[in-house]
Amino acid sequence: MTGTRTALRGRAVVTVLALALTLPAASAAVAHATPASTEGQSADQQADGRADKATAPLHLPRPTGPFAVGRDTLHLVDKSRRDPWVPSAGARELMTSVYYPARHGGGRPTAYTSETEARLLLAAGGLEKQISATTYSATRTFARAGARPAPGRFPLVVLSPGFTAPRATLTHLAEDLASRGFVVATVDHAYESVGAAFPGGRILTCEACGPAEEPGMGKVITEGRAKDLSYVIDRLTGREATWRRSGMIDPGRIGAGGHSVGGAATLAAMSTDPRVRAGMNMDGHFHTEPAGLGKRPFLLLGSELDHTPGKGDGENWDSTWNGLDGWKRWLTVKGSGHFTFTDLPVLTGQAGVVDPEVPLSGERSEQITRAYIGAFFEQELRGRHQPLLDGPSPAHPEVGFPKR
Repeated sequence: MTGTRTALRGRAVVTVLALALTLPAASAAVAHATPASTEGQSADQQADGRADKATAPLHLPRPTGPFAVGRDTLHLVDKSRRDPWVPSAGARELMTSVYYPARHGGGRPTAYTSETEARLLLAAGGLEKQISATTYSATRTFARAGARPAPGRFPLVVLSPGFTAPRATLTHLAEDLASRGFVVATVDHAYESVGAAFPGGRILTCEACGPAEEPGMGKVITEGRAKDLSYVIDRLTGREATWRRSGMIDPGRIGAGGHSVGGAATLAAMSTDPRVRAGMNMDGHFHTEPAGLGKRPFLLLGSELDHTPGKGDGENWDSTWNGLDGWKRWLTVKGSGHFTFTDLPVLTGQAGVVDPEVPLSGERSEQITRAYIGAFFEQELRGRHQPLLDGPSPAHPEVGFPKR
């Protein structure tokens, strides 16, 4: 990879090569990957096979729930705050994709991301020669715009992506939760990703990446995102709601979560916003104390290498764990990496890009993520006990329970 980007993960704000997609230089990753299907093939044949994969259509996994999935896109502007990274831009802006349980039939296909956003993401990860932006942006999704909402009221889950990552990286989880009967909002925080599309043809890039390298900025970013998440809840529920389908949401059943700093922001949001009844963090370093949560539940889902007690970032999680007074679980996934719980291993794996240091497949990554995150919100927002969260399961032998 070339270039540098800052990413909030591990023990602090660290500088990593490119986007730190847990993929080494893409060419090196492919060179080290030797799938069984290439045995006996010439180097040219293997190279041709990888090229075919790189241009083959990509797709998200089919949602597992009984509902179809609808999607609306909202541009939200919090006029009570100026943007912390570009004050001259004015009010704080957010882009939100809202996924909802829908009736089957009708609606229009939705785009995974724009080609420009895809190009910026792939370039940041050093993958532009392995996956074309056209192929990546054309990833097949299952949500449909304009789909008729299913009858009833449903819990809300708000999801925040990792630092430098766009909200699209949480799409497979959002679609699956919506198919299971949750309204799900994924959020792009202005100037905190390598590229996010905003109205007026604007592509906002990572103006926060430079400041993020300064000491103490992890807490600043986390607390800023916590305010963003509360503002999204304001606009989706209650008297200030601007989403046309806000009547679908049961405001008494709201959860939140995220990847990396998005998960850390969830804890911070719960400390100041009592509406968030349950939270989860996927492999993120905490930057705030778990104050004010009371008995509200929290799930920690992390990579075994970085988030086993006593290893990597385990001390940070230990401290947070000890401050959580409600129902809690600490899960680790063998063979996983920092981006295991996002769309990235699913899509890059289909394109033939393999990281030998993260042996867990994209298919297993999404199955585990969906199973445990879905079980958590089913249990805590619907009150349906989930035996999967009680201890190790033969269906998911990669998942360990170092603390429960």
